Amino acid sequence: MPALKPTRRECLAALAASLLPLALPGRAHAGRPLRIGMIGAGHAGTTLGRLWTRAGHQVMFSALEHREAEKRASEFYPLARAGTVQEAAKFGDAVVLAVPYGALPQLGHTIGSIVGSKPLIDVTNPYGWRDGKIGRLALRNGAGITTQSLFPAASVVRAFNSEDMTTLAAQTWRPPPRLALPMAGDVVQALYVAGWLIHDAGFDPVMAGPLSTASLFQPGGPAFEAQMNATDLRHLLGVTANNPVDRTLASQFAGGM
Repeated sequence: MPALKPTRRECLAALAASLLPLALPGRAHAGRPLRIGMIGAGHAGTTLGRLWTRAGHQVMFSALEHREAEKRASEFYPLARAGTVQEAAKFGDAVVLAVPYGALPQLGHTIGSIVGSKPLIDVTNPYGWRDGKIGRLALRNGAGITTQSLFPAASVVRAFNSEDMTTLAAQTWRPPPRLALPMAGDVVQALYVAGWLIHDAGFDPVMAGPLSTASLFQPGGPAFEAQMNATDLRHLLGVTANNPVDRTLASQFAGGM
């Protein structure tokens, strides 16, 4: 008899159980200003760079055209600077992928060893018509799993991809209830970093589960462009806030850490 496919709740419960033996930190890494290596200086990179520098984080922009990275850095001086993709990957406490998904295989070769095991926040979205074979693979197998395969040592978190950047720019720090953004990942420390960066950008983080659940909020998924508060988004995803990541982040946010 074939094995039953686990439900989303069971996946999240399994992730929570795997995280419980780990020592939870007294504070998340992003409870202090972070250095963020931004791979990409287009619409996504610029929007997130603006939100994070406003919160006091430092950002190094990189782009195919160095002049584009310099232009973006000048907009957010003195908390931003420009560099190559290698320099940005080395600079960041966390590295952010803000490029077309089709660029990820080459970036995996170019900066994968530099990123190492750092939190790698993937804000990209795959589209078969634009990103070719790797885009179709990510849509079929899930972008979280596919990105992890391209950066095997990295602590990949899928986040900030569920809403258009224009929506994020318009909805940041809106009156409660705030816009909620889902995140998915397999490494607890990286999830804390992503959760703090979601919070510092003016939104509420919602833990969707391990990387395999990131397909729920990629193009074609039920939570893609859902524009919901945290309570409604959890209901849509079939999860609760009763997991180690959400509980610890909520306590830290409440404590103003």
